[in-house]
Amino acid sequence: MDTDAPRYFVWGLDEVVYGPVELTILTNWVLDERVTAQTWVFVGENRSWLMAAQLPELAIFFERASGSGLSAAAGSSARLQGIKIGSLRRIKILAGMEERQLESFIQYMEVDSIQQFAEVFRRGQPSDAMYFVLEGELRARVLVDGKETTLSTMTAGDFFGEISLLDHGPRSADVVANRDSRLLKISAAAFEKVMGEAPALAASFLYGLSKSIGARVRVLTQKYQDSIHFSRLATAIH
Repeated sequence: MDTDAPRYFVWGLDEVVYGPVELTILTNWVLDERVTAQTWVFVGENRSWLMAAQLPELAIFFERASGSGLSAAAGSSARLQGIKIGSLRRIKILAGMEERQLESFIQYMEVDSIQQFAEVFRRGQPSDAMYFVLEGELRARVLVDGKETTLSTMTAGDFFGEISLLDHGPRSADVVANRDSRLLKISAAAFEKVMGEAPALAASFLYGLSKSIGARVRVLTQKYQDSIHFSRLATAIH
């Protein structure tokens, strides 16, 4: 790094300071939307904190964005209009996150409205997103020889498709809406962006996800052990 060049520090969404960086790197962060117009930037030369849009050297980028329509943050807010942070507390995996973390995390999400009987995705399709149920009811199913087996039913507060954030393999089941439903969706690409822009925020979410997956594994293990027990008992009786 050129010691004579101006240095900048960035206050990230995860409330961590990143830097020092030179203007070229800061500009790349603006182009990647890692730094938005409202992001706080510390200018070493002036020893002051300013919003990125207030920096003369960055103003041109945000003028272009405003001229072409909504900024990324504003567009996200528009997509999520009507979603209250408090309602996210009903989603078990998000319940342990602080309010400001939820406010940041939701900016990476989209809302999907699914009509009754419509499929969210089908078995075998590429895994590309995780879903959180805000309203309604859905079921995960598999079809074998034309016969349906329901694997689970999801209602408000539940989530599904989480493995897609870790493994982009094919979906293992269909998910269908039993009635009109409203979902929050975070794509695998958006989550990769979270990890790059706000690693502490991603870590908090992954901690909750790991606890949930661990709980599910314990339940499945218990069911498997019970099935073996009953199978042996039935064999002994006969």
